Amino acid sequence: MEVIQLINKAINAALFAGIKIRDVYSSPDFDVQIKDDQTPVTIADHQAHEEILKQLEDTKLPILSEEGVHLRYSERKNWNLFWMVDPLDGTKEFIKRNDEFTVNIALIQDCHPIAGVIYAPVTGELYVGIPGTGAFKLLNPTKDCTFQTMQLSGIKLPEKSKTEELIVVVSRSHMNKETNIYIEDLEKRHESIRIINKGSSLKMCMVAEGTAHIYPKLGKTMEWDTAAGHAILKAAGRNIFQPDLKTELTYNKEDLQNPHFIAL
Repeated sequence: MEVIQLINKAINAALFAGIKIRDVYSSPDFDVQIKDDQTPVTIADHQAHEEILKQLEDTKLPILSEEGVHLRYSERKNWNLFWMVDPLDGTKEFIKRNDEFTVNIALIQDCHPIAGVIYAPVTGELYVGIPGTGAFKLLNPTKDCTFQTMQLSGIKLPEKSKTEELIVVVSRSHMNKETNIYIEDLEKRHESIRIINKGSSLKMCMVAEGTAHIYPKLGKTMEWDTAAGHAILKAAGRNIFQPDLKTELTYNKEDLQNPHFIAL
């Protein structure tokens, strides 16, 4: 399949996973459990994972999902094309019921993201990007939405920034000392700065669309947290670098953990 055909499958998978997530979100019990890494997981994470596996099955590509079985590096290191999935990014925000959570699906080729889909099931925001082709945002997409639909009916990213101040978007639930020090340094170098707290991969979407200028993450994240957003950022002419602002993030590493990074 061509990249656009594959990303159409991913759009469909994200939208159907969103239906599963909304169903759980409207229920009184999320069945919250704590995983070995001390992060929460709910029945919505598992149901979204299963739905995405089903929708992407006929692509015949390997799938590396946060909620799936993580094969040893020796078994996946030679994957040249595969899906990187976070079925429910922002589980803490889901549990808090603040709507700031997403479905993330990225297509990875030779350790780099070549297409990405991010869908916020409650707000109805759909972001899709293919580096070299473009990034787009669409509100409340229909179930038959495709990349072509996004190009015709969506907003091409980035939009022009309407402010002179530097807008910094940071995690709502995972702030730390290192990030605060980085922001203090920005405040010394810019006359006007505004901080926005946001959950999940929506922070990268804000940078891609131009409603934020920079997203510093000087703490732990995993590859599935950033892969889809990275693709969308690149498609919008932005990027994610390590703090040296030169070295891009890469994917399918042995430990699957990202280094600290800056999206801008």
